[in-house]
Amino acid sequence: MASQNSGPFTFLQGRVVAITGAASGIGRALAHLAASQGAKLALADWQNQDFETLRSELRGLGLSEDDFSLEMLDVSDRSAVFSWADATATRFGGVDILINNAGVSLHVPIEEMDPNDLKWLMDVNFFGVVHGVQAFLPHLIRSGRGHIVNLSSVFGLLAFHGLGAYVASKFAVRGFTEALEVELALAGHPVTVTCVHPGGIRTGIVRNGRSRGQGPGSRTHEQLAEDFDRLLARQSPEECARAIWRGIERKNTRLLVGSDAKVLDFLARFLPRKYRRLLLWLGRRSDQAEAARTGRA
Repeated sequence: MASQNSGPFTFLQGRVVAITGAASGIGRALAHLAASQGAKLALADWQNQDFETLRSELRGLGLSEDDFSLEMLDVSDRSAVFSWADATATRFGGVDILINNAGVSLHVPIEEMDPNDLKWLMDVNFFGVVHGVQAFLPHLIRSGRGHIVNLSSVFGLLAFHGLGAYVASKFAVRGFTEALEVELALAGHPVTVTCVHPGGIRTGIVRNGRSRGQGPGSRTHEQLAEDFDRLLARQSPEECARAIWRGIERKNTRLLVGSDAKVLDFLARFLPRKYRRLLLWLGRRSDQAEAARTGRA
């Protein structure tokens, strides 16, 4: 196993960390940083085409095959998540940190939303978090220094047109996580809980997600991905990962990642009605620009 005696997150030395959605984006960056600090890693993702690259990268950071595991996992499958949690605790002798990072996106006007798309999104974004928490909680309690990290979003702070389903899932993660924090404190369990609200991070979540609909705010899937990459994705996954590990080290219960998240949090808390008017104005401007671009004006 890699022995790291210096670095920004030395508290990770020897810790057992489980991460969902670990093959790309924020999850992959989190795994890299933890590996560089000598953590043992249980990594899961719903597709395994990037696993061999990730395996090579982890070995390059000094981890042996005994120090990490890679699991193809659908977090919406409750029994599979419980099996993964038990297997992780058995293999590594316990679990110290769980990061529920797996997530998908759906862009569609609510009027045109397909119930099957909504179920797909909620099964991953919300129930995936619930399954992870319930599966790992007994192991985290036994650790005596357990930590649960659930990734919400800036859209768990405020709403946005065309993202009603995604917003609902991230608000649900936020509410669930805050309730969990209170329950664990009341029970006296030695588990810290953090809810993370990243702003725009340069990942493939939009490009790999789903889009539907012809109503207001609708775009082609490629245009949505390009707009996200060009206008919103301000931070790298590595910057986000560093902020999350710093928040875990400090035992923050609420973590805003990025200046955009901090600004939008301010708007949602102190201007709850005006921010929706602002979004309405921005939405109309965006629709007018898109109509002009495509010759529909």
